[in-house]
Amino acid sequence: MKMTKNFDGLNDAFNVSGDLVHPEVELSIEKKVEGKEFSTEDIKKDYEYTRGNLYSLIEKGQEAINGILELAQESEMPRAYEVAGQLIKSVSDATDKLMDLQKKLKDVEEDIPKGPTNVTNALFVGSTADLTKMLKEAQKSQNK
Repeated sequence: MKMTKNFDGLNDAFNVSGDLVHPEVELSIEKKVEGKEFSTEDIKKDYEYTRGNLYSLIEKGQEAINGILELAQESEMPRAYEVAGQLIKSVSDATDKLMDLQKKLKDVEEDIPKGPTNVTNALFVGSTADLTKMLKEAQKSQNK
């Protein structure tokens, strides 16, 4: 298929033919990621890694806050107080993310199927005496 009219000038300028190419490349990576079910080990490992990073960020942020507050008090510069406020907000956001991480882990663990929760094909509900009586009646009706 050859493009005409609109792109002829561009094709000449870039010295290309202008033929349309329809790639038939299959994106196998995306399919593997979409189709993969993550194990509880992967989820737990990711949770621990993220949790450790958040703790580290919070601790470093608290150290930075202490330093910038000392600097702000000594210099009495408005910019130092502004930076301190931004650091406090950043640390606060990190602690919120830590709590969100707990909620997300709980949601993921609830989504993991743990087995059948209800029986949908119960054939008999009753006592053993009722079952024996029912079986005897069924046997008599088959013999007739």
